[in-house]
Amino acid sequence: MSLAYLKDAIKEGDSEKLIRYVRLHFGDGNEERGAKEINKAWIEALKPMLEIPATDREFILQTLAEKDTATLAHLFFHLHFYFVGRSGEWIHDGNL
Repeated sequence: MSLAYLKDAIKEGDSEKLIRYVRLHFGDGNEERGAKEINKAWIEALKPMLEIPATDREFILQTLAEKDTATLAHLFFHLHFYFVGRSGEWIHDGNL
């Protein structure tokens, strides 16, 4: 899938094309495997929250308020790979 394809999907509001790209990318060409990779990140992020720990909410809110969308998007992907790595079922090298 080319960059032009993805930009067209955004213009068309075709979220399905975009999520398919993400699933294929995270699944190394396998959409089902990619969906599993996405789910692993959510599960690993949820686990520590179930203990209701004290967190640095000020840092989170300040980061969201002060950083640009592109930086936050990169942070999102780094966090995804961080949590998938914590699952112990790592299929990626972690490089973006």
